[in-house]
Amino acid sequence: MEIQRIEEKIFEVRGHKVMLDFDLAELYGTETKRLKEAVRRNISRFPRDFMFELTNEEAENLRTQFATSSQWGGRRYSPFAFTEQGVAMLSSVLKSDKAIEVNIAIMRAFVFMRQYALTHKDLTEKLTALEQKYDKQFDDVYGAIEFLMRKDRQETEQRERKRIGYRTGEE
Repeated sequence: MEIQRIEEKIFEVRGHKVMLDFDLAELYGTETKRLKEAVRRNISRFPRDFMFELTNEEAENLRTQFATSSQWGGRRYSPFAFTEQGVAMLSSVLKSDKAIEVNIAIMRAFVFMRQYALTHKDLTEKLTALEQKYDKQFDDVYGAIEFLMRKDRQETEQRERKRIGYRTGEE
């Protein structure tokens, strides 16, 4: 299973990276209804930091991010959102070989995204430090460039002004 395909199904809700029940059901090759039934039968395995139901507002917000809304058509209930730990717990609830294979791929995708985010954070911090260090040195250069640009604009405006006075026949 491709990590990129899984990454596209990971969203951020309430500050957590989550996967939605219908996306997980698709990956597991089952119906969303069956996945939710299995979760409800084992609800004690899914505390609020493992799984939560989206509010109507959160569901609507995510719905607007999808290119098509057909997958949402006719829903009566808001989807469940599973955190990384909740997805891991699903492997103990869904006991098929495919579920195990999919769970391993999903865990790898979450780990990859976390490593990427940490790398990205390090680069951002380094760039910020460089900007702070060198921006101070270039303040004078920026000031000189601004002065020259302002001066050039003033000269252009002066040339473009209409002259005031009488016209002679020569013009």
